[in-house]
Amino acid sequence: MTPIKTPKKLIEVALPLDAINTAAAREKSIRHGHPSTLHLWWARRPLAAARAVIFAQMVNDPGYERHLGRGVNKEKAALERERLFKLIEELVQWENTNNEEVLERARAEIWKSWRETCALNKNHPQAAELFDPDKLPAFHDPFAGGGALPLEAQRLGLESYASDLNPVAVTINKAMIEIPPRFAGRAPVGPLPPGERQARLHEDWRGARGLAEDVRRYGVWMRAEAEKRIGHLYPTVTITAELAAERPDLQPLVGQKLTVIAWLWARTVKSPNPAFSHVEVPLASTFVLSSKAGKEAYVEPVVEGDRYRFTVRIGKPTEAAKAGTAAGKRGGFYCLLSGSPIDYKYIRSEGQAGRMGARLMAIVAEGPRGRIYLPPIPEHEAIARQAEPTWRPDHALPVNPRDFKTPNYGLGRFSDLFTPRQLVALTTFSDLVGEAIERCRQDALAAGMPDDGVGLDAGGTGATAYAQAVGVYLAFAVDYAANYWSVIATPADGFIRGTFARQALPMTWDYAEAPPFGNTSGNWMGGIEWAAKAMDGFPVSGSGVSAQADAAAQSISAGKVVSTDPPYYDNIGYADLSDFFYVWLRRSLRPVFPDLFATLAVPKAEELVATPYRHGSREKAEAFFLDGMRRALKNLAEQAHPAFPVTIYYAFKQSETESEEGTASTGWETFLQAVLDAGFAITGTWPMRTERGARSIGIGTNALASSIVLVCRQRPADAPTVSRREFLRELNAVLPEALDEMTRGGVHSPVAPVDLSQAIIGPGMAIFSQYAAVLEADGTPMRVKTALQLINRYLAEDDFDADTQFCLHWFEQHGWSAGKYGEADVLARAKGTAVDALVAAGVVEAARGSVRLLKWRELPADWSPETDTRTPIWEALHHLIRALNTEGESAAGRLLARMPTRAEAMRALTYRLYTLCERQGWAEDARAYNELVTAWSAIEQAAGDAGMVGVQGQLGL
Repeated sequence: MTPIKTPKKLIEVALPLDAINTAAAREKSIRHGHPSTLHLWWARRPLAAARAVIFAQMVNDPGYERHLGRGVNKEKAALERERLFKLIEELVQWENTNNEEVLERARAEIWKSWRETCALNKNHPQAAELFDPDKLPAFHDPFAGGGALPLEAQRLGLESYASDLNPVAVTINKAMIEIPPRFAGRAPVGPLPPGERQARLHEDWRGARGLAEDVRRYGVWMRAEAEKRIGHLYPTVTITAELAAERPDLQPLVGQKLTVIAWLWARTVKSPNPAFSHVEVPLASTFVLSSKAGKEAYVEPVVEGDRYRFTVRIGKPTEAAKAGTAAGKRGGFYCLLSGSPIDYKYIRSEGQAGRMGARLMAIVAEGPRGRIYLPPIPEHEAIARQAEPTWRPDHALPVNPRDFKTPNYGLGRFSDLFTPRQLVALTTFSDLVGEAIERCRQDALAAGMPDDGVGLDAGGTGATAYAQAVGVYLAFAVDYAANYWSVIATPADGFIRGTFARQALPMTWDYAEAPPFGNTSGNWMGGIEWAAKAMDGFPVSGSGVSAQADAAAQSISAGKVVSTDPPYYDNIGYADLSDFFYVWLRRSLRPVFPDLFATLAVPKAEELVATPYRHGSREKAEAFFLDGMRRALKNLAEQAHPAFPVTIYYAFKQSETESEEGTASTGWETFLQAVLDAGFAITGTWPMRTERGARSIGIGTNALASSIVLVCRQRPADAPTVSRREFLRELNAVLPEALDEMTRGGVHSPVAPVDLSQAIIGPGMAIFSQYAAVLEADGTPMRVKTALQLINRYLAEDDFDADTQFCLHWFEQHGWSAGKYGEADVLARAKGTAVDALVAAGVVEAARGSVRLLKWRELPADWSPETDTRTPIWEALHHLIRALNTEGESAAGRLLARMPTRAEAMRALTYRLYTLCERQGWAEDARAYNELVTAWSAIEQAAGDAGMVGVQGQLGL
C-alpha cells in the first residue's frame, strides 16, 4: 500500500501553552454572550482551548519537511513557528471570538497547510477521496457533550459534525451548530412586544441575530400569557400597618404593593420529642437572610408553648441565627421547641414515610431602595399550597448514592423536586412553547416566508422549520427556569443558587421559590436573554450537523478531523443528571424531534461512565468503562482522516488504589493503555487549564483544574517490537531536542516549568507507542507506568522515587507556598504518583483546591521509618533536618542509622535542594540544607556509634 505522507502538525511539536491557559482561565468568568449560558452542561471545555487545539491540529509545523526526511532551515522554521504562536495568542482572546479579521487569518493558515498536504499526496491512489485541495475535511466530535469543540471547528471554517448518545447534548449541539447557519440573516417575524418602539429599517439582522430577536419576542409573549394564566399564584405583598408596627424601615411603605422576589421555605419533620411529636419543626441550615454590610437581616423564631412563628429582624445576625437549627456538619438538627437532637437517620425515615413537609420562613420583596425582608404571610402560604398541577414528571430518580441524595429523604421522583406551584409554572411555560411555535409559524407566513411544510428535524428551511427552531431556544429557557424553580435551589445572599451548583443533585434544607415574573435570578426573561445573547455570537458561515450516535458504533468519523472530550471514568453521570432537563425538553420538543425524544428518559445502558450502582460493582463498572472506551477509541483510530492526528481531552481526578504488588495503578495510566490498545500512537501530551479552579467539580474540594490533551495517530498494523535497551537509546536520542524546542519555543517559552513534566511525555510516548511492544529483559511487554517513569527519569536527571520527584519539582515552582490542586494533579500524574498518595505519604497537604509541601517543622516528632509504609526520600530527608534542628546531631545520627539504605539518596537530594535554593535566592531555606551538609560528618559519626555499618561509604563523603 502506498504510504500517506503526513506532515507533523504544530500540536505535535510545540504550543504557546501560557497564552492558551491564561485565555481559558479568563473565559471561565465570562457569562454574557458565552455559549455556556444557552443551556447548562456539566463539563464544557473553554472555547479558547478548543479553538487553539483544533487550529494547531490542522496546521503543519513549520519544520515538517525535516520530519519527512528533507533538509530545513531551523532558524526559518523557528521564526515561522513564532508567527503561528502569535496568531494563536490572538485567536484565543475572548474579544476575538468573532473577530473576522483574526479568524480569516487562522482559516488561511489551515487552508495553506491543507494544500501543502494535498500536494504531497497528489499521486496517492486515494488522492481524489482524501486529498481534495478545494475542500477541507469535515470535523467530528463523537462525545460532543456541551458542544465547545464542534462550535469552534465551525468557527474555524470547517463543516462540523457533533454526535452524542445523550439527547440533551444532541439538542444543545443542534442549537449551536445546526440551526443558526440554516436560518442565518433572516429578519425576525414576531411582532414587537407592547411598549417597544417600531423596528428601524436599518436594523442589523446578520448571523443569528434575527433568530435571537424572535426568541426574545416570543419569550416576552410567553411571559405575558403565563402571567394571565397563573399570575394569581404569585401575589404581591401589601405593606400593612401591622407589618410595619415593629419595623421603622417599613413605615414609609405602608399601603404600598411590592413585588415578591422570593419565598423562602424551610423543610420540616415532626419533632422526635414525644411532648412535641404533633409539631412540624424546621430543618433550617441558617436563619440569615442578608449578611451584606448595612443591609443585614435574619429570621427569628418565636416559640410560644407548643407552637412557633417566624419574624424578621433587621441588624447583624446573632450567632444563633447564623446556625439556624443545624447541629453541626454531621450532627443533623435540633428541635426548635425542645432542643432534642434530630439526626439524619430520623430525618431519612420521616422523609421516606412521606412525612417531610415545608414551612414558609420569610418573604423577599423588591422595595424602592432594594430588597425588603418580611415575615411569612399566611395568605401567601395558603396560595402556594392551592396550586394543582395537571401533569407531573413522575419518573423515578436513579438510585445513585454518590450523586443523588434526595431519594434518601423520600424525594425519589422527579416530580418531588418541585413544589406544586413550581410544577404548575413549568408545565404552563412548557405548554406555551408549542403555542409559541404555531404563533411564530403563522407570523412567518404573514411576513412572506415560504413554507414547504417540512419540519426542522427533516431539514426544512421554511416557516414550519423556522418556527420550530425558535421553539428549541424557548424550550431551553424552560430548562433554565427548572434549574431555579426547584426545591433544591437555595437562597444565597441576594440571589438564588440553582439546582446544579455542582455536578450532583444534593439534598437542601431551606430553599427559595422564585416567581417567574420578577427580575431576580431565575426569572423567565433571564433565561430568554441568556439564550439570545449566546445566539448572537454563533458562527453561521459553515454548515453543522448534530446526531444521536453511540461513539463505539458510529461511522460519522470516517475521513474527518476528530477532536473529542470523552467522559472521565466516573466523575460525572451525564445521563442521570440530564434527565432533570430531558423530562421538560421532551414535553416541549417531542413533536419537533420525535426520534430524539422517543424514550421516557435519557438512554443509559451504553453510557461510558463507570457507575457501580448500574453495573453491580466497582470492578464491573471499571471493566465496562475501559472496554467501551477501547472500542470507541478503536473506532476513531480506524476512521479518522489519516492526514491529521486525533486529539483527546482527558481530565479526571486521579486516585491510587493499592494492589497486591504494593504498586498503585492510576486512571491516567489505565486510560493511556486503553488509547494504545485501540491502535493509537501518542505523539503529544499538553496540559491545559480547562476547569475553573476549586469549583470545577465541587466547591471547596480538590477538584479538576486541567485537561491533558492527548495527540494521537493510528499505529501501523505491522509495527515492530523493540527491546528495553533500544527504547532507552531512542529516548536519549530524541528527548534532548524535544526538550530544547519546548523550553525555547518562540518569543515566550511555550511550556511553563510546571507543565514540562507532562509535556515531555508526548515525545517520549511517541517513541514507546509507535511499537507493538517494548519488551523487558524477561520478554514481557513493558507497562505504561514503567515507560512513564523512564521518560520522567530523563527529565529529572536523577533516580529519586516518584513522590520525591514530585516534591522536588513542586518546590522549584512554589517553594513552601500553596499552589493550585490542578497543577499538582498534572505534575503528580506525570511523575507516576498521585496527590492522594502524596498526602498519605505525609509530604503534602491538600485542601480547598490547593496543595502545599509540608515544612520540616510541621512533621511529627514521633515519626518512625520502620513503621512508615511509604517513605519518599524527600520525607526521610526533612525528618533528618527536623531531628538536627530540634534535637541536635546525635539525634539526627540515630535517625540516619535507622534508614541506612536511604543515605546516599538523601545526600544527593540535599545538594540538589541547596543548589536550587541558592539559585532562587531563598537564603533561609538554603541555610537549612547547608547546615545539614556541614553537619554530615558529625551525623555520620553518630550514626556509626548507633550501629550503622559502612555509613561513610554510603554517604559518599
